[in-house]
Order: sequence, then structure tokens, then C-alpha cells
Amino acid sequence: MVGWTRKGTVKGRGARTPFAAREAPSTVTPAAEGDGRKEIIRLEGVSKVYRMGDVEVQALKGVDLTVYQGEFIVILGPSGSGKTTLLNLLGGMDTITSGRMVVNGWDISRLTVQELTEYRRTQIGFVFQFFNLIPTLTALENVELALELVDGDHRGKAREALEAVGLAHRADHFPNQLSGGEQQRVAIARAICKNPPILLCDEPTGELDYETGKKVLALMQEINEKMGQTIILVTHNSAISEISHRTVYLHSGRLAKVVKTEVRKRAEELEW
Repeated sequence: MVGWTRKGTVKGRGARTPFAAREAPSTVTPAAEGDGRKEIIRLEGVSKVYRMGDVEVQALKGVDLTVYQGEFIVILGPSGSGKTTLLNLLGGMDTITSGRMVVNGWDISRLTVQELTEYRRTQIGFVFQFFNLIPTLTALENVELALELVDGDHRGKAREALEAVGLAHRADHFPNQLSGGEQQRVAIARAICKNPPILLCDEPTGELDYETGKKVLALMQEINEKMGQTIILVTHNSAISEISHRTVYLHSGRLAKVVKTEVRKRAEELEW
């Protein structure tokens, strides 16, 4: 289904150079593990504290984690374990309280507001549980909207993205004319259209029925394998961990364990 190949890093408007490529104190060079895999995400003692008046809530407590380029990572844990908080920090939608977080050479713990905006534009694709499509725009226009943040042929790239998720024939349909699975595939097309190195997925099958959910997971597995995106997927569904390379377990804001999947399944084989 997926027809794209990776074409390199997306550049911004005009001659703008990504902040991660500049000699700035907020950037670092990713390390490589001994077996040659490139490190793309590194968390060192990451904590997040929310303050509500005199009350402090520790959402994350000293999390250490390394993710390598091209991995499919599933994050599991009960409600309140810190899963969504971690995803928001990785996406640059929130800032850490203490520790260090480096994503594809960007030291998130030291970025300015402007740099965080650039980071989100060029490094991250988001897939949400509730699709978040604009109802007055067609499928094609919803994807084009994401491309307005970067230079390039908006319509051509948007059509390519819809074709990659098998929805080129539905480009002119509005969200209310699409099934839930089709809406989520439009959301995935919107996420991959800028060719970001990392996809962050928050309960992407939460609003889908069993069979449709498996089809969406199969698409994401295919994107990971053929396009090379690193995928971080948050879910309550432990069965989904069987398609991951590794599963990260959070409990009460702490990293409980990280488990490597010895025999990965195809998404079509999942049962829950």
C-alpha cells in the first residue's frame, strides 16, 4: 500500500536551515549503539511536575530511555501512568521540569519557543485518537493544511500521501462522508506528508472497531518498515505490543521495564 520512499529531511520556507543542523548550544549529535543503530531519542532523568496552586503532581519521575532510528515502540501503562505526558514532551507540546531530552539532535530541554515550533514542523508527525480533521475541508485539503507549514507542492504531496494510505479515490470527500477507518487514514496521511522522521501516535485505534483497528495498525507497520519512520505508539491495548520492536511499561510516572519483542507479529494476526 505504501508507495513512498524516504527522500531526506524536509526543509522549511525559503533557505531556512533546520535548527538541529546549526552550531547552537541547544543541539547535540546523536550517538550510535555498539551494533551500529543510530540513536534518535534519548531521555535522561526526565521528570514532569504539574503545579495546581499549592499542589504538585509528578506526572513523570526520572525516566531514562533510548530509542533507535526506525524502531516501532509501544508505550503501555494504566491511566495516570504518564503515557500521554511523555508523548506530549516528545512532541514539543509541553516542556520538561528536569532532566534532558534529545530528539534527532534537538535538545528539547533547551529549545526556545520559536525553536520548538520549528521542531514540531520538521521532526514530528502526530496521529491522534479522535482524528482531529477539519469537517469543512475535504480529505485532500486536510492533508494540504499540514503542508502549508513547509515549502513544496502542497497538492502534489498531499495526493501522494493519500495514495500512500490507499485513499486517493476519496480525496474530494469530506470527513462526514468517510468511515472512521478512512478518517484515521487521512489523519495518518496528514502526519506523513511532511516526511517527518518520527510519528507520535496517541491511541490511534481507540475509536475504531476491531477489524478497522487492525487495518490501521497494518498501515502503520508498513509505514515503519517501508518509509523508515520511527513510531512511538501509546495505547491501553497490550495486544498491540506484539507488533512492536520493544514495549515500554510506565507505572505511576516511572519507567517500570522495557521488553524486547522476540517474535513480532503482523498486525493482521493480532487478537484482543
